[in-house]
Amino acid sequence: MLPFPYAVEGGAGSKTIVFLHGFGACREIWRDVMRPLAAEARVLAYDLPGHSHSLQCEGMGGAKPSARAILADLAARQLTKVHLVGHSMGGAVATLMALADPGRVASLTLLAPGGFGPEINAALLRRYAAASGRREIRASLAAMSASRSVPPDHVVDALCLMRKQPGQLQTLIDMAAAMTRDDRQGAIPRAQLHALDMPVMVVWGAEDPLLPVAQAEALPSHFHLHHVLDAGHMLVEEAPDLIAEIVRRNTRRRGRRLRSALGAAAS
Repeated sequence: MLPFPYAVEGGAGSKTIVFLHGFGACREIWRDVMRPLAAEARVLAYDLPGHSHSLQCEGMGGAKPSARAILADLAARQLTKVHLVGHSMGGAVATLMALADPGRVASLTLLAPGGFGPEINAALLRRYAAASGRREIRASLAAMSASRSVPPDHVVDALCLMRKQPGQLQTLIDMAAAMTRDDRQGAIPRAQLHALDMPVMVVWGAEDPLLPVAQAEALPSHFHLHHVLDAGHMLVEEAPDLIAEIVRRNTRRRGRRLRSALGAAAS
């Protein structure tokens, strides 16, 4: 078993942006988001444990062990400060990483994050987990997107290739069953979110059929919230240019602790 999750790197700059995909996906989904950001930052996209090149990797078993595995890899890479971007399950992983090691996280951009409430369309997630051919994968992606969205070919191709790996499909089926036991998902206690003092941006598609947009309500007052109209759950694929711009802006914001320190220095 590999000690660390697999990741691809690109770009250059003084800051590092780390991308964490959702359940059943892989690092390739970030291609069109990373491209405009790589001109100004180092970018790092992971395959989460149990997925693609990280199929046999430490950290399988859910968001918490994945968070520990990626934090360990960041430490091994000597990355002391990163901006985290996570979609769906990757959003839950990013949030848990920030709670476990807040000093390492400069900002959080969470796209329809998992774990912000117990409600989940379990049947839809399980359908996606079991999709094995191009037609099934495309149909599952479309079902998780807004009605007028078309899944990009490069994403369908990447997921089709990934699921041809020996053991990958059964791993996803087993993970989905564990994640949606009793047709619910595990939830991060809201009280813990108030402790996050780095810039946090939560982005949610108004037509999300997998995780209800109502989970974006009653967030801590310092969280920024952006609703994307005419978008479903697959925000990375449906609105890559918008997501790239949201990430760019969030990485330039200052957290509560820094603002308080600057205010005290000024006074």
